[in-house]
Parts: sequence; structure tokens; C-alpha cells
Amino acid sequence: MTGILDLTREAGDEGFPPTPPVAGVPGPIAARSPLELFWRRFRQDRVAIAGLVFIVLLLLVAIFAPLIVKVLGLPGPNQQNINNLDSFGAPTGPSAAHPMGVDELGRDVMSRVIYGARVSLEVAFIATGVAVLFGVVIGMVAGFFRGWIDTVLSRTMAVLLAFPVLLLAIGLASACSLGNGCLGGLVTPGLPVLILVIALVSWPYIGRIIRGQVLSLREKEFIEASRSLGASNRRIIFRELLPNLVAPIIVYTTLILPTNVLFEAALSFLGVGVTPPTASWGQMIAEATPIFDTAWWYMLFPGLALVLTVLAFNLVGDGLQDALNPRSDR
Repeated sequence: MTGILDLTREAGDEGFPPTPPVAGVPGPIAARSPLELFWRRFRQDRVAIAGLVFIVLLLLVAIFAPLIVKVLGLPGPNQQNINNLDSFGAPTGPSAAHPMGVDELGRDVMSRVIYGARVSLEVAFIATGVAVLFGVVIGMVAGFFRGWIDTVLSRTMAVLLAFPVLLLAIGLASACSLGNGCLGGLVTPGLPVLILVIALVSWPYIGRIIRGQVLSLREKEFIEASRSLGASNRRIIFRELLPNLVAPIIVYTTLILPTNVLFEAALSFLGVGVTPPTASWGQMIAEATPIFDTAWWYMLFPGLALVLTVLAFNLVGDGLQDALNPRSDR
């Protein structure tokens, strides 16, 4: 009997040495959390990691712009100096004192590019956050409750998507840039107008995507199980549906961000963005258009910053989409 009891003891018990690994037999499987699986897939994408590093560096440049400009010994972004122009009053190109040259007013281009990152990222992040928040709420309400609520909200999104986006944005930005702004002075000319316009034309895209996801999820078995247990609609929405929407929300947010960066640059290029003399990449490109043949640096450097920023966001978005895909075999 004692021998039988001894044989039933598990490896690792007191007085019984652990069983050595047997060749050819796989060892215990280490469980990984969804976050660990996501990071394992994402870090294998070298291009996405490079894009993420660039975005982090750009954020640091935007946050510490005054300190960076001071350390580099550059003048302020709005500091005009006719001594920086040549004898004919034309802007001068890159030099030791001005690595990216100066514009037609003698302002340092590098300093304005650094400060322009602040405007682009501030507008893009705030407008995208507002658009995603509004789009997620509207999409979840429309997809979950359906019926006449879904009809009204879906038709509203369809109407907004039917308008030419750029023309609608130009009209709203022009109207809100006059006098005391819009909404009784709540939205004042400048950055608030850009944020309002970009958020207004961006939320229907994420709203329709979330609505489609909710329409699919609400028919799943775990939703029916929650209903059978007496869960309220609020609990189902916030405890069951919303956690399953985190991945698509993250992916589509990173894909909307570069679009909004371009949107801000386009509106500033057309003269309905930030008010001068605030530095903006789109505004700098617009100012450089008439003198591009003689002052190529004034368009090249802000344009290059804009292209690299949009490219980095797109690369990170593609990497997140692959990493959050449960069917990914990486």
C-alpha cells in the first residue's frame, strides 16, 4: 500500500525529487497575456518601431521647443531680422547660423519648423481625441439600440459624409474665424476653430466603423448570456461591448491621426488655419509657394517634416493593425 501511495505522489513533494525533463517531450506551456502577445508581435515589426521612435522624438521636440531653440542658439520663430536677407532683400539659404535658411522676413526656418510641430500635433491629437470619443459613443448607441435611433444617427453620419469634406471645412473655418468665433464665442478664431472643424468632419468615419462592429458583437453568445443573467444595457455596453472594441478603436485612431495632420496643413495652406504669425507647416508651405524657385529651402524643410510625420503615423498604424490581429501568425 505504501508503494502505491508513493507512486501517486506528484513531482516536487517533500522527499520526492522533481521529474527530470524527458528528451522529445515538450515542457510546460507559458501563458501570455494579450498585452504580452501584442508587444511580442509589434516589436517584430522593425518599420513600425522606427515610426514609433520618430513620433516619440517629434513629441519631445514639440514639448521642449523653446528649450531646443535656445540650446541650438536659434532666434525665436517670429523674430524678424532684415540683416538675415541678402543685399537684394531676398532670403538666404542654409548656413551655420541658420541651418535651414531664413524666409522672406528674415525669420529662421528651423525655429519655425520646430514650433510648427507643436501646432500640427496639438491640433491632430486633440481633434482626433474629440472625434474618436464622439464617434465611439454615437456608433455604440446606434449599433446597440438599433430601430429609429440607429436610423436617425446613421442618416446624420451619411449626410455629413456626403458633403465635400474640404469645402465644408473651409466654409466652417472661414465663418468661425470672423468676429468672436462660433457658438456664442465658445469657439474662438485660431486653434479652437481648426480643432472643431477637423473633429466635426472626422467623427462619422469612426462612428460608422464602430456601429458595424457593435452590430456584429451584439449577436454573439456572450451578449445573449449577459442578457439572460439580467445585465442592464449600460453594463452590457461598458463591460461587454467596449472591451471588445479597444483594438479597432486603437487601430483606427492611429490611421485617423495622419489624416488630421494633413487636414490641418491643408487648411493652414488655404489660409483658414492658425492665424499669423503662429508657425504652421501648411502656412509655411503656402508662404513659400511664390518664392519656391529662388528659396527652395523654405518649402523643402516644412514639407519634409510633414511627409515624415504622416509616414511615421501610417507605419505605426499598420504595425498596430497587424499586432492586434488575433489571426496574425507572427
